[in-house]
Amino acid sequence: MARNYSSFRSSPLVRLSLAVMITMLLAAGLAVAQDRRQNRPGQFDFYVLSLSWSPSFCDAAGERGTPPQDQCGARPFSFVVHGLWPQYERGFPEFCQVPAPRLDRNIVSSMLDLMPSPRLVFHEWDKHGTCSGLSPRAFFDGVRKARAQVKIPEAYIELTRALTVTPDEVEEAFVEANAGLSRDGIAVTCDNRRLQEVRICMSKEFGFRDCEETNRRACRRDKLVMPPLRQRRGAAVSEP
Repeated sequence: MARNYSSFRSSPLVRLSLAVMITMLLAAGLAVAQDRRQNRPGQFDFYVLSLSWSPSFCDAAGERGTPPQDQCGARPFSFVVHGLWPQYERGFPEFCQVPAPRLDRNIVSSMLDLMPSPRLVFHEWDKHGTCSGLSPRAFFDGVRKARAQVKIPEAYIELTRALTVTPDEVEEAFVEANAGLSRDGIAVTCDNRRLQEVRICMSKEFGFRDCEETNRRACRRDKLVMPPLRQRRGAAVSEP
């Protein structure tokens, strides 16, 4: 009987089942630990400022259909603010108030130089802004302060031709342009061939900081394309 039990316990199927069970229990334990403050407004550790390379967004949107004209029309946007996202050291809150407090349209209009789509502004407030614990005005003031802390590398400001880069090159360019930013505090994301976003980790006071989990979700491709800015006839290309 002991021999049969030992053989049963050492079978590959049983070992696999035990491993899956242990993994599920550990994941459940982490979820329980996080749930103690999950989605409580103002209860988070740091921010991620997500800067989207607008030409990539517009190219991808055009491949799926008609790109949105507010972002992909005549104005040549470069890096635009996708969002300012409250984060935990592991995981993140979202939709912390349902329904979300009303967002004044004057606030929306005031953000269109950084976030060139009213729909994006509303979405980011509902999903992420409500988790900040701030009023709408204070949150979007924070978005502007966070964006003002980041200097875009000169090579990416007036990009008139497609540029092939590596994630490491983009990270290094941002680190060199921004004193206090380290390679452990920035992550580049991508689709199957294009650079999508640069994500920069910040404290609640908008200072640069490191972020292990954000780095784990970074792009692992060797080469990426940065499509050029959309051209406007008779006007110089400029960063918003």
